[in-house]
Amino acid sequence: MNNKDYYKTLGVPKNASKEEIKKAFHTLAKKYHPDRGVGGDETKFKEVSEAYRTLSDTKKRAEYDAYGHVFSGGGGSPFEDFARGFGAQGFSHGAGGVEWDLGDIFGDIFGTQSSRRAQARRGRDISIDLSVSFKEAVFGREKTILLAKTVACDTCSGSGREEDAGVLKCQKCNGQGQVRETRNSILGVITSVRDCSGCEGEGSIPKKKCLECSGLGVLKRQEEIKVSVPFGIRDGEVIRLSGMGEAIRKGTAGDLYIKVHVENHELFKREGDNLIMELSVKLSDAVLGSEYSITTLEGPALSVKIPSGITISEVLRIRGRGVPKDASAAHRGDLLIKLKVELPKKLSRKAKKIFEELRSEGV
Repeated sequence: MNNKDYYKTLGVPKNASKEEIKKAFHTLAKKYHPDRGVGGDETKFKEVSEAYRTLSDTKKRAEYDAYGHVFSGGGGSPFEDFARGFGAQGFSHGAGGVEWDLGDIFGDIFGTQSSRRAQARRGRDISIDLSVSFKEAVFGREKTILLAKTVACDTCSGSGREEDAGVLKCQKCNGQGQVRETRNSILGVITSVRDCSGCEGEGSIPKKKCLECSGLGVLKRQEEIKVSVPFGIRDGEVIRLSGMGEAIRKGTAGDLYIKVHVENHELFKREGDNLIMELSVKLSDAVLGSEYSITTLEGPALSVKIPSGITISEVLRIRGRGVPKDASAAHRGDLLIKLKVELPKKLSRKAKKIFEELRSEGV
């Protein structure tokens, strides 16, 4: 007696239509197929195939509904049922029994040959490091770097053949660009499709190879690349140059990723869009007030008034002298000047007497 619940196996109700049963089998067969890798399960695959073989046949289903098992014998293998569940796509009978073309059946799961080939026709990405000065990071600058990489051949424009030489049909794949291979497995004879190694999936080969690149379409050389370092870039940020990575024949070049390292400045530091610097002032200037000349990041000296009676750690703010907030540099952060009052290490007798008098007055 067969006590298996085929409806439960397929996850459908007992009044499910043939189309619903077929759809459920289609989903589960893909999920449990042994060749799927992660998630594949041969035992469950056979169970859903057995359930579908019974419920998709009107006579067998009637017997199963009435008696819980099927009296009629014969029928196809679970793999034939699997193919029938997919509308016989990628399935045929050969001298070796059942033959599968997994490239057709599982194209939507694993990706078709054409989609994989399209993805493969993209050059490798390149990552490099670039050091810039503090000033270059704040105001931006165009830098030129020398990079050794694979580039398209100028002589043949990346075709790999001599100009006007034409092409020949690839004999290895008979111009198809793909070759089929068969092997035996638990499913029977499996046919797989891959790109032809003779023509790299193109179906043709050059009549005469380019002498400069030996028919590769690309070659290795040093290339000067201009990089526009944007204003206000921060340490560790990455600049992406699309299409400036490794080239590949009849494909798209990869991208170039440039990680920026900002060098420290001896005078200035950055805090958001503001620049910060320290300024040492004499004790007398802090008490009485004075005027100091400071060097800005742009270069020209700037006169700064020190108000009388400042505290030791007071901060002066000069607006519009910080990091630019837009390309026009019309809007900028501020320059923050942290004042550092210098206390005298040694006092003359006269100076000491003056301080003693000040102390007696409560200063």
